[in-house]
Parts: sequence; structure tokens; C-alpha cells
Amino acid sequence: LSEDVERVSENPTDEREGEMEVHEDASSVILPDSDLGTTAPSLRFSKTCLKNVFSVILLFIYLLLMAVAVFLVYQTISDFREKLKHPVMSVSYKEVSLYDAPGIAFYPGKARLLSCKHHYYDHIPPLINPGQPGDIECTTQRINYTDPFTNQTMKYALVVQGPRDVKKKELVFLQFHLNQTDQDFSAIDYLLFSSFQEFINSPEKAEFMKDCESSYSSWKFSGGFRTWVKMSLVKTKEEDGSETVEFKQETSVVNYIDQRTKPRSDQLFFVVFEWKDPFIQTVQDIITANPWNMIALLCGIFLALFKAADFAKLSVKWMIKIRKRHLKRRSQVMNHIN
Repeated sequence: LSEDVERVSENPTDEREGEMEVHEDASSVILPDSDLGTTAPSLRFSKTCLKNVFSVILLFIYLLLMAVAVFLVYQTISDFREKLKHPVMSVSYKEVSLYDAPGIAFYPGKARLLSCKHHYYDHIPPLINPGQPGDIECTTQRINYTDPFTNQTMKYALVVQGPRDVKKKELVFLQFHLNQTDQDFSAIDYLLFSSFQEFINSPEKAEFMKDCESSYSSWKFSGGFRTWVKMSLVKTKEEDGSETVEFKQETSVVNYIDQRTKPRSDQLFFVVFEWKDPFIQTVQDIITANPWNMIALLCGIFLALFKAADFAKLSVKWMIKIRKRHLKRRSQVMNHIN
């Protein structure tokens, strides 16, 4: 309103000229009938009224859009905070030709390792002398350490280097022998850990094995069967940047037909270890909320809000201006009639 008043005060001569033109036009008009004088202002009033109604409708529409924009801002911020609290698990696969040879820790108890060999292309030749000592072609290491859960009992572990070459389907075949047992069921525990080389290079191998037993799960394979273990490697990246490794296994058990001539009371154990596939699975938590996307969306919403506010301001000014013109014309017509 103040801007319009200043505009009027700055241009008084324009208004006087406009009034003179209106007086001249009014003096030059011949009013033969009073109906014509009343029809023209009514038509002008109806057009002005329609314009004002249309402007009010547009103003309400933009106010509604502003309310929707405010709601979108609130919803966007709420969704961003929710996504920060609940990250999504991402799984990716990396193909390799050679694995880092894992370590296989066996807890044979009274059982004895008879043979250990590396084979390729899933080909395991028939056993020549089952139950008799054979060739041990694997890299092995024997170690004693205290139980990490009791810290009292001593544990004996036989650590064997696992397969590496996944393209050639390298596998490790082991045979154990147990002469007698006082249990109804005979089984050997084993433990898988990620790197046999780390175990060899470790200065404190006993502490290394205690940490492995605390971190990894242990499994069993039974006597009188051939247990086929197919391993897959899963790496998990934690929030602090550290990486943990675990193994997934698929085991299949095949019955061993003992063809030795004399009946035996001893037990034979056969186990095969190989990689399931050449893919290392990596799991990590990712935050799907992108702050740059949210900032861009908020900028667009605020820009729309400012545009809507600017349009509403111009609409109000235009309505006030139209109202002033209508009052001015009405006063001029009334002065002319008088």
C-alpha cells in the first residue's frame, strides 16, 4: 500500500492529465438515455469482480501448494533421519582364480592322521591300503594351547593348509584312523580360519589359535563315512572399518564300504575340503540416504515456496490496484453525473 501511495505522490501530474482526459471524454459523450450510463459501469464491475474472484482462487491454490511443499520438507527430513538409523545391507561378489589358502584345524583326540593329499579336477583315486599309513603331502603344523573358554584344559590341534586353486578345483583329501573309542559315536572336530600363512607367520601361535576358536565356529565329521565339505568365503565390513571373515559350508556325506578282509573294530575317517565357487562374498552396511539429493530437493522446495510467496504478494498488489482503479472510475462517473 505504501508503494502505491508513493507512486501516486510521485506522479500527480499523470493523474491530473488522466482526470482531464476523463473530463474531456465525459464532456464529449452525449447521454441520450440514462440506461446506457448504467449499463457500462455494471459491465465493468462484473469483469472486475470476476478478475478478483479468479485472483482469490489462484491465491488459495498457491497457499495450498505452499502447504504441500512444507509437508514435503518435513517428510524428506524425517525419511533422511530414518535411513541414517537403519542402513541397508549390501552384498557384492568378487571373482578370484586363487584363494588365500585357509587353515583347517583338526582336533583328532586319539585319532591319527594316516594320509593327506592334494588332488585336482575333483578326481580322487581309489584307496590302495585303507587303514594303513600313507603319504602326507600336505603342509601341517601341530600345536598345543589352553582352551580359551575354560583356561584350564589343554587342547591339541593339527593344522593343515587348505586348497588354493579354485580354477583347477583343487581339493584336500584326508584320512584318519581311530583304533578304539569309549563313546557310542565317533567324530572329529575341525575349525576353519581364513589364512594358513598368517598362522605360520604368527609369533604366538597358541594365542592365534585361541583367537580363532573364539571367533569361528567348529564342525564335526563322522567315522565310517566320506564327508565332502564345499567352502565359500564371506567377508563382512563393520561400521568402524574393520573386516571379519567367516566360512559357509555345504556338506554331503557318502557311506564308506569297508572292503578289508578281516573284521575290524577300528574307525576310519575320510574328509574332503574344496572351494564351492570362485566368488568371495562381501557384505557391508550402506546408508541409502544421500545428503546431496536431500539438499537438492530442499532447495527446489524452498525455491517453489519463494516463488509462490512472490506470486501471492503480486496478486495482492494487483487486487489492491484494481480496487483503486474501480473506486477512481466510480468517483469520476459520479462527479460527471453531478
